[in-house]
Amino acid sequence: MIDATVYKHVLGSFPSGVTVITTLDDDGAIVGLTASAFSSLSMDPPLVLFCPNYSSESYPVLIQKKRFAIHLLSGEQQAEAYAFARKGKDKAAGIQWSLSELGNPILAGATAVIECELWREYEGGDHAIMVGKVQNLIVPAQAPQPLVYCHGKMASLPALA
Repeated sequence: MIDATVYKHVLGSFPSGVTVITTLDDDGAIVGLTASAFSSLSMDPPLVLFCPNYSSESYPVLIQKKRFAIHLLSGEQQAEAYAFARKGKDKAAGIQWSLSELGNPILAGATAVIECELWREYEGGDHAIMVGKVQNLIVPAQAPQPLVYCHGKMASLPALA
């Protein structure tokens, strides 16, 4: 049997980027979640994946809407990461965002944004494995430093290097 505390400690030792995945609900309100379980998957077709917890309030909306924006957060976006990690409504209160041409809510200040359509969903224990087919890439003229998560803490990449 694997001890859950040791398991979390070991996996927390692996640095990862921090993403926020957003979509709109039926009322036009922004819905989203924070995920460090994100990866590129395929070049042809262009696919990425992220793994939301089934208990996330945002998960059913993401499945229903079948489109979303994945924000690769910058080192200046710890507030956004914590806001979308919490439970409840109005996660985007006080956060600057706009609608993309594809109709996805886009947070200002990310290092890049990947707009996707849901391609497939797979079971992954207590998390879903959601695969998105890339529809659009948004890259700022000058990308800020990325936000990295390791040992339960977030910081801009240079601060951890």
